[in-house]
Amino acid sequence: MPKVLRIINRFNLGGITYNVSYLSAYLPSEYETLLIGGPEEDGEESSLFIPHSLGLKPTIIKELRRSINPLNDYFAYRRIKKIIRDFKPDIVHTHASKAGAIGRLAAAHCKVPVIVHTFHGHVFSNYFSGFKTSIFKSIERYLAKKSSAIVAISEIQKYQLTELHGICEKEKMRIIPLGFDLMRFTENINQKRNSFREKFNIKDDEIAIGIIGRLAPIKNHFLFIDAIEHLLKNTNKKIKAVIIGDGETKEQLNSYLQSKQLTYTWNAGEKASFIFTSWIREVDVALAGLDLVCLTSLNEGTPVSLIEAQAAGKYVISTNVGGIKDILLPGAGILSELGEDAVYKKNLLNSVNNFENLKNASQSIQTNIIQRFNYTRLCGDMDKLYKELLKR
Repeated sequence: MPKVLRIINRFNLGGITYNVSYLSAYLPSEYETLLIGGPEEDGEESSLFIPHSLGLKPTIIKELRRSINPLNDYFAYRRIKKIIRDFKPDIVHTHASKAGAIGRLAAAHCKVPVIVHTFHGHVFSNYFSGFKTSIFKSIERYLAKKSSAIVAISEIQKYQLTELHGICEKEKMRIIPLGFDLMRFTENINQKRNSFREKFNIKDDEIAIGIIGRLAPIKNHFLFIDAIEHLLKNTNKKIKAVIIGDGETKEQLNSYLQSKQLTYTWNAGEKASFIFTSWIREVDVALAGLDLVCLTSLNEGTPVSLIEAQAAGKYVISTNVGGIKDILLPGAGILSELGEDAVYKKNLLNSVNNFENLKNASQSIQTNIIQRFNYTRLCGDMDKLYKELLKR
């Protein structure tokens, strides 16, 4: 029975936890899997309920934190080495940057036969200065040499990692898209929609436009605010903007809204144009209550929120960054290039004015997206990769 040690950055609410949990729970029974990772950060919602719901009991490495801290990182490295020596895995599979760095170094030191890393995104664009970015690239190139295989989650990401940034050679790269249980986004829609809209006082005749994700600089919520402001000035439709998530830019966003004299509220939206909901675990309920879904990020890997939005039959207005073009099916949304804020605003305005037609078109996408990003396909693809690498 091959043993797999799966390492995640941290158990914060988001798509990565779903992905690694389904992999850990639903790989063929011939595998034994141990899932480990760091705790959620301040301002984040814990995602441990996800693996727990699948019968998994992850090990928490409290020193494995998002920020670079030599002392914490050293102790996390030592703890992971001890787990490797005790568990004796045949495969160490790391997910995302911090887990990928510390986990692969520990696995290489302990001479684990197979080392795999999945890039769920990368920090090579719009995160750091040119000097810092060059350092991170050098680190990733070194770690790639220690890896048996590198997994990209889209064609665009493969191109970025191999040709654009030169992280590893093409022969070492595999493309394995994400996988989830998306059927919940098609069930009890009316009940979920009514529940969400009643909770946040969204009227039946209001178009609810949502954005889902961390409140962080890279997510660029300021563009979302600007686009809604443009919308309020240029349409007679009734609009409600819903910001789902929490994080470090919360106060900045509130101040930005105040400076524009735009009304906002937390958790109740009767008289405000913008509603901040904080984190919502039942994202299927939230998506049922929304009408359009936005994404304004400066950089992305493969944003799970847009896969889920399509599974829920929602039309998407997004910036064209990362692997978004690979996952947005024809007719399911519209993209604008990074920096083309006027185009983004125009796309949102046109989407609202043509809302009924777009709604019918995007709902026909559901079956396709659910099949493409199903967790059984994910586990089958990963099983083939593991067996290929173990044979070597």
